[in-house]
Amino acid sequence: MPQDPMDFEWSYWIEWGRERILCLLAGHLLVSQVSRLLVEKYKPWCLMVYGMAACWLLLGVKGFAVILLHAAISFAVAQFQLSLLTWLCSLILLSTLRIPAVEETKRKWYNTENEYYLLHFTVSVRCLFYTSFSLEYCWHAPSQKASHSFPWMLAYVFYYPTFHNGPLMNFDEFSKQMRRQEAFSVKTNLSILIVGIIRIFFWWCLAELMIHLMYIHALYSSALPLESASYWALGGLALAQVLFFYVKYLVLYGVPALLLRMDGLKPPALPCCVSLMHSFTKMWR
Repeated sequence: MPQDPMDFEWSYWIEWGRERILCLLAGHLLVSQVSRLLVEKYKPWCLMVYGMAACWLLLGVKGFAVILLHAAISFAVAQFQLSLLTWLCSLILLSTLRIPAVEETKRKWYNTENEYYLLHFTVSVRCLFYTSFSLEYCWHAPSQKASHSFPWMLAYVFYYPTFHNGPLMNFDEFSKQMRRQEAFSVKTNLSILIVGIIRIFFWWCLAELMIHLMYIHALYSSALPLESASYWALGGLALAQVLFFYVKYLVLYGVPALLLRMDGLKPPALPCCVSLMHSFTKMWR
C-alpha cells in the first residue's frame, strides 16, 4: 500500500537513516562502548574524533569546514563575555543560510538537493549547540572557564547522536555527565540497548502504519475534502495530525536518546503524549 508522501520531515529522515545515518550511529555506539571499556578517561575525545569523521564523510570537507568555522567564530566572540554579542553572532551566522549567493554556492557542493538540505538542517541545529556553549561561557565565573575550552566545545558540537536533528542538551549538562566516570557493565548496557530498540521499533511501526493508512497530510494539502468535512471530522483530523507528530518524534528523538543512555548520559525527556496535555508549551520545546 502506498504511503502518504506529504510529510517531508518523516520521509526525509527515514530515507537518510536507511542510507547512511543509522550505520554512522551504529559506528558511534561501537566507538563509545569500546572507549568506555578501555579508555574511559579519553571517551569525550574518542567521540569527538568520530563525530568529526562522520561529519566529513556525510557532508564532505566543505560542509565540515562550514560547521567548524561557525563554531570557531562563536567561540572567538564568546571571549568578550557579552551575552548580547553572542546572540547577535549566532543570529548573523544563522542568517547566512538564507543569503541567495551563499545558498547557491553550497548547492554546488552536492549532487542532490537532499545532501544540501542535510547540511542546511545540520548547521541550523549546530547553531543551538554553539550558542549554548558560548552563553554558558559568558555566564560563568573565570574560575569555571577551564572546563569551557575550545576542544570541549568541539566535543559538544560534534557529538554525533544529536548532530543532525537534536534533541538539544545544554553544554553544562553534557560536560558534567561526560566527565563523570562510572562503572561500566556490558550486561546492563546490553539490556538497555535491547529494550530501547524494541520500543523504537514499535514506535516506528506505529508511525509507518499511520502514514500508510490515514493520509492525514494528503488530506490537509487539498481544500476540497476539508471544505466538505464536518466539524467533528476536522477535529479528528487535527488530533490525528498532532498524534502522528508525537509518534514521529518518539522515533526521531528516541534513537539519539537511546545512544545518550548507552554513553552514560541522561537524555532530555521524550515528548509527552498530546492527548494528556492541555497546553502545547512543552510540545514545542
